[in-house]
Amino acid sequence: MRVFKIGVLSFLFLALLGSTYEKKEASSLQEKQISGASQLVVLWTSRDRDVALNMVFMYTLAAKKNGWWDEIRFIIWGPSSKLLSEDEELQLEIKKMKEAGVELLACKVCAERYGVSEKLEKIGIEVKLMGGPLTSMLKTGWVCLTF
Repeated sequence: MRVFKIGVLSFLFLALLGSTYEKKEASSLQEKQISGASQLVVLWTSRDRDVALNMVFMYTLAAKKNGWWDEIRFIIWGPSSKLLSEDEELQLEIKKMKEAGVELLACKVCAERYGVSEKLEKIGIEVKLMGGPLTSMLKTGWVCLTF
């Protein structure tokens, strides 16, 4: 009987120790998440409409509305600028992002090559040279998602 009691007490002690360890690990993970990068730049370069609607735009808007990031910049670069200039549904989604507070930017060189600078500006996108600003974001710890 005494061996049984010692076994039960040992089990309870190990269970308590394990529970404390799990809480400490969860707390540590939470601290890492809180202290991690809080700025996101989404670099959209693809002309794939389906990916834009069903991933890129959805995540960006949800991330802003849910406060997953303190600051979000959305950069339209390359073929995505032409696609956006031609697609009204995508333009409506971009407007939702802007209303939610996502900063919208487009590469000026790319937009000029496709002849769409004015169209992008009309829907509220700041068209400017982006090589330097993107490099600065990357060097200062912004998390970058590229599509």
